[in-house]
Order: sequence, then structure tokens, then C-alpha cells
Amino acid sequence: MSKVIELNEIDALGDYHQDWTRLLSVTPGGSFFRSMEWLQAYWTHFSGNQKLRVLVVRECGEFTGIVPLCVRRIKTKFGPCRILAFPFDDWCSVYGPISADPETTLTSVLDYLVHARRDWDLIDLRGVDSDGFDGGATERAFTSRKMSYQKFLWNQTIYLDLNQTWEEYLSSRSGNDRRTYLRAERKVSEDGEVEYLRYRPRGEAYGESDPRWDLYEQCEKIAAKSWQGSSTTGTTLTHANVSQFFRDSYESAIQAGAMDLNLVYLSGQPAAFSYNYYLNGRLDGLRMGYDHTLSKNGLGRLLTGRLIHDSIDRGDQLLDMGHGAIDSKKCWYSSIQDVYRYVYYSPESTMGNILNLSHHVADWFRDRFSSREEKVTGQECEVQSTRS
Repeated sequence: MSKVIELNEIDALGDYHQDWTRLLSVTPGGSFFRSMEWLQAYWTHFSGNQKLRVLVVRECGEFTGIVPLCVRRIKTKFGPCRILAFPFDDWCSVYGPISADPETTLTSVLDYLVHARRDWDLIDLRGVDSDGFDGGATERAFTSRKMSYQKFLWNQTIYLDLNQTWEEYLSSRSGNDRRTYLRAERKVSEDGEVEYLRYRPRGEAYGESDPRWDLYEQCEKIAAKSWQGSSTTGTTLTHANVSQFFRDSYESAIQAGAMDLNLVYLSGQPAAFSYNYYLNGRLDGLRMGYDHTLSKNGLGRLLTGRLIHDSIDRGDQLLDMGHGAIDSKKCWYSSIQDVYRYVYYSPESTMGNILNLSHHVADWFRDRFSSREEKVTGQECEVQSTRS
């Protein structure tokens, strides 16, 4: 018999740190984004009016799983709506339960949620790689609790399989892609002496927790000189809205042994950087930039190639290059993984019923009157319209 413990204050998570870390180490596809450290940094900066609901599952006296959730309010054309969702705001491409057995953990949590006092109109789980590490666990959990869900394609993430030799990887690229990379190596070297540095401390537990702020500040300076310096997305390394969050999460990742910082120097000058998380053989690419005033001959391409080569030599298993900009990543990746969104409308919520009915009516009109291409476009628009 499982028991679910609910935590609503971020400070209360500390008592579960050891178990959280243990469970994350055996979570299929688990990344630093699912760590307690990342959630604490995220919540400090972006909690806003959200309510934290971290659900801890205990079976036979042992903690077996954790599902971080939050309640947030969004606006719809029918009025305000309360959604229960994973707390990550698209900072990563994939999210889910922290557990060696995600299906059993999520099943216990869903059972708890439908019997507990309801403060949500719909459950909206985004970032589920149903055909990947999730392996259908989310669908089976909903089905086992007889909770009818809607499934949408949310985004696509780019994977690079590192479980091969550098020679095997390079030979798997097209002839043009190989020539383009080798040309970048040659041409950038003509602009100055190239040095590649990778900083990946093992964390406080191993006595390796120096944050090396000098390296981080070099990344910030490069970012300011790259396209990120003029970006208005509000998600770049130096943007005023998120720069302190990046610093805080960087320090947390250093302490946890999950930071992976890469720099290329050109004649001693910081020229390009790649800011990633690393955990259990998995790399998650976050931000990359280069100073085009030092070289226009492929600094970014050179850095990516050096990073991949070194990762393979280290024995890393997988690089998640993130969603978006697929064309710029197509010369590197091994596969594209579809990532989904699962929505359950509470039958006890007026707003949930209205939104559910609206969805079914929209589907009926698309099936009845639209071409196949228009149906796909309409579904994508519907998903976009409910994002907060």
C-alpha cells in the first residue's frame, strides 16, 4: 500500500534531499532539471503566484518516487483556468517523475490527486517523451486510473548518441557535413591559436565545488557579444530577467556535480562557450554563443565538434541538444524525439468541462470540414493558445 506525502513549501524539500538524489540516479532519462537543486533555484526566481505541490510516494517504509507539480492560473477565452503542471516552464525538453518506476509512481500520485481536495481544473503534463525514456508510462498511469486524457504533440527534441567512437560518429555524417566541420577546424586555426577547455567538477561530495566564476563571467562576456546580446526572448544568459537565475542554478549545479562548461579560446581570448548540465551520462545543452569579432570561420561549429569528441572520449552516453532550431542542428544529431503533452479535464470542474467540450467541438469541425494539413495546423494552434 502506497502513501503520498504532499509538500507545499520549498524549504520543506530539504528533508528529502538524500532520497531525491538517490531516486534521480535511477530515473530513466533523469536530468539535472529534475533535481531538487534546480527546482529550488527555479522556484526562488519564478514561483510568482504558483502553488507548489511536490508529491512524495512511500511504499513499505521506503520512498520510491517523487512528482514535482505546481498549480498556476492561465487565461482562456472562457475565463481563468487553474492547471496542475510540471514546474519547469519549458526550460528543458523532457520532464517527468523521479523514480526507477515512473508508471507506478505516477499512478499513485494520480490516485491521490483525484481523491484529495481539488485546486485545479485540469492536469497538464508537458514534456513527456512517450516513445523514449517514458516508454508509455504516463499513458498507462492515466489509463489504470480510468482518467480519460488528450494527447498533443508538444515539441521535438534533438538527441545525439554518444555511445560510439569519434571515428564512427564522424563517418556517420554526410560528406558535406564532415568537410564543413574540418574546414572550420582549419580556418579558425588560421585566425589564431585554438585552445579548448572543459570544466566539469564532480561536486561538493567529492571536494570539487569551486564555481570558477572567472570562467562563468567569460561566458557572459561572449554571450553579450553574440546574438544573445541583442535577443529579446528573455531566456539568454545575460538577459536581465534571467541572468541571476542562471547564476544561481549554475552554482547549484556546481555543488551537485552537474555542471558542464565548455570554452574555446582564440590566441588566449575567450571566443566561444557552451553551457550544459551533466548527470548520469546525459548531457543537456542549454546555451551556446561565440564572439564573431574574433573569427567568422565557424567558431560555433568547431566548439560543437570538440565538445562531442571529448564527450565520446569521456564515455558520455547522450546529448540532448534541446528543441527548436532543428535546421542548425541537423548536421550533428542522431535522432529526433517527439515530446508530448497530456491533458486531463476534471469532470468536477465547470471550467474543465467547458474546455473539454470546446476541444471536442473544435476537433469535430476539423474532422468534418478541414483538409489534413489544416487539421494539423489547427491542433498546433490550439496547443499554443493554452500555453501560459
